[in-house]
Amino acid sequence: MEALWISLMFISLSFFFPTSKSQLSSSETKTLFKIQHILQYPKPLSTWSNSTNFCNLNPTQSLTIICTNTHVTEFTLSVPVSDSKPLSTQFSIDSLFTVITKLPNLKLLKLVGLRLWGTLPAKISRLKSLELLDLSSNLIDGVLPESIGSMITLKILVLNDNLFNGNIPNLNHLQVLEVINLGNNRFGPIFPLLPFNLVNITLSNNSMRSSIPEEIKNFNLLRLFDLSSNKLLGPLPSSIFSIPSIRYLNVANNQLTGALPSNMSCNSNLSYVDISKNLFIGKLPVCLSNSSNNIVISSWNCLRTNSSKDQQHPISYCNKQALAVDPPVIRRREAKSTIKLGLILGIIGGVVGTAVVIMASILLVLRVSERKKTDVFSNEKSVMEKTNVPSATRLLTSLLPPYHVFTNEEMEDATNNFDESNLVGEGLGSAGQIYKGWLRDGSSVLVRCLKIKHKQFSVQNMQQEMGMVSKLRHRHLVSVLGHCIDHHHNSSPNTSTTSIFIVLEQMTNGFLKDHLSDWRKRDNLKWPQRMGIAIGIGRGVQFLHSGIAPGIFGNDLRIENVVLDDTLTAKLSSYNIPLSSLSSKSGSGSESPLNMLSTLTLPSRSENGEKDDIYQLGAILLQMISGKVVGSETELNSLKTEMEDSLVESPSRLKEVIDPSIRGSFAFDSLKTAVEISIKCLCEDPNGRPCIDDFLWHMQYSVQVQEGWTSSGNLSTKM
Repeated sequence: MEALWISLMFISLSFFFPTSKSQLSSSETKTLFKIQHILQYPKPLSTWSNSTNFCNLNPTQSLTIICTNTHVTEFTLSVPVSDSKPLSTQFSIDSLFTVITKLPNLKLLKLVGLRLWGTLPAKISRLKSLELLDLSSNLIDGVLPESIGSMITLKILVLNDNLFNGNIPNLNHLQVLEVINLGNNRFGPIFPLLPFNLVNITLSNNSMRSSIPEEIKNFNLLRLFDLSSNKLLGPLPSSIFSIPSIRYLNVANNQLTGALPSNMSCNSNLSYVDISKNLFIGKLPVCLSNSSNNIVISSWNCLRTNSSKDQQHPISYCNKQALAVDPPVIRRREAKSTIKLGLILGIIGGVVGTAVVIMASILLVLRVSERKKTDVFSNEKSVMEKTNVPSATRLLTSLLPPYHVFTNEEMEDATNNFDESNLVGEGLGSAGQIYKGWLRDGSSVLVRCLKIKHKQFSVQNMQQEMGMVSKLRHRHLVSVLGHCIDHHHNSSPNTSTTSIFIVLEQMTNGFLKDHLSDWRKRDNLKWPQRMGIAIGIGRGVQFLHSGIAPGIFGNDLRIENVVLDDTLTAKLSSYNIPLSSLSSKSGSGSESPLNMLSTLTLPSRSENGEKDDIYQLGAILLQMISGKVVGSETELNSLKTEMEDSLVESPSRLKEVIDPSIRGSFAFDSLKTAVEISIKCLCEDPNGRPCIDDFLWHMQYSVQVQEGWTSSGNLSTKM
């Protein structure tokens, strides 16, 4: 009964509050109209008029208003991405919450998918009766206000999929808080102070870089604990496995170190454990290795294992990485040492001050010289620079290393003077060679070498091309990290050549196709991982379609062109490039040297390039669901028909056609939603296919269903 209540609490808490047939008070009626105005009349609120009886509105998936007597106690507004429009610069999140606080009896507030932007104001704590706060899937940024820690009536706090950053404030005083979901933000680096009464904790995909506190053993009611994809350090407290109520534990993709005690105890109800992609050594504890009724993922550590399915790093890898990620130790010094240090620093400061004046003069001269060299590259105004990129896209771009214009010496260092042992590919004609290389910071890259004759392309045009490519940067694209242009001047201008070195990300975890074709790798891709990959691919396509102007369509989206990094983040390795600088000269961009990039293939555009991308996206998703890599259009159509028929027949029939590797790791409604949207993407009529925003909305809904199912302890080998 307790498990059922917790799983339904988020969805149906409003049923505990009696509704009233009476008319809403005039002051709160005015408040609702002000909310409508500030939110710039979203579709679910667009029909409101002076005759609207807010207390008697029929609840819908998008809008629910519940009244008790003459006061609003629940306001739920959830808009699909396909219907959500960006809020203009006139929007003020401060004004919005100033108005919302005029609803003093509000117990449930849910504003989802509205693209709210700005910093959450501290005045939100004026909602003294609030029990559920859900602001997920928006663009709210900045630090979470300290006042959140004073909202002592909160039971559920959901702020996932925003742009929050900084440390989470002290929430210790929220003694009735049971569910907290702050995933997919940038919170960190310190692990937060949380109340012991929590049931579900989701802090995945943040920037926490600290240890997991031993006090976690005191969270006796904790059922779901997700800390995956952070940068957590140090040992994992073994007591976490024996928390009395724990059922789901995910600490994958961190930097946790050490060995787990072989004789530690595990809760018998613990049905899902993922400790993969850390730096654990030793053997898997008996209580995890001998369990046949739960899911345990431990790959890509340095564990000693007898299973051929369980891929591990050598022990030297973990030892080396553990040293690299160890936080610095700050040693205390005696008072005398401090005085001596201050004296020394004072002397050094005087010397440095003099040196700074000299260096400033030298740098000023060098900067003027350098500016003359780079004016062409920095001053070119391509269409990409005029793009209005949303803040969410800017965040994903900021996670990449800064674009860099390399020197010829750096290219030689990276490839060991273009040693043949580093040659990994060679194109036809002038397509040049591809070398693997290592930058001075140790990162692994690919270097594409092209030679261009000056009579074909001017240096200015090439600078313009590279300036345009430098803007195509996103977390879910294999991005160009930089370039180097080396001019070779001969006596005759017609025979002079230019060498262009293009530096690209190198993905070491292989292609998605390889992960589905290899049964050992496929077993590591459970349903949550596949949903994350699908959403990553979708976000890459969304950036190409709407994150830049004009949008880029007609991309080569195939399962063999999707690469995965070490965290299973999906990246598109083949996408279109607008060749604006050369199209006026040659009539098309097909002659650009960038067309020779094997990782940036330029397929021919069609009239329905946007819908072609959606079709290919549906094909990729269907292959991930089935675990079958198709080799032809006929095989794809056959697979689509099989999936369609299974949806109509029965859940058990659908279970038969999906990949056996994901059985026991999915909620049926989550799977069904993914199958349905993939089939819509494969509609023969292009006009019947969804847009990319609609695709992502359905996938995110599928993930929400999955998370709700997981949190209620349903992981098992049954559907």
